[in-house]
Amino acid sequence: MMSLFESLGGKTLPVDNLQTMLGRFQQFKQAFTGDPQQQVQQLLNSGRISQSQLNQAVQMAQQLQKLLK
Repeated sequence: MMSLFESLGGKTLPVDNLQTMLGRFQQFKQAFTGDPQQQVQQLLNSGRISQSQLNQAVQMAQQLQKLLK
């Protein structure tokens, strides 16, 4: 399974092109299977992401939600 960051082009988000980012997110969303909370917990448990990285991603998601409303 491809992670959200991988599907968005790596560790940086293409904020200069919102349409590209939204399109890639839609592709990721359509391909995602399973329980999101379980997937995130597995990433934390395995050390693939840190709590700090998760916190940052949550903040970014909340900011995007505000922009898209």
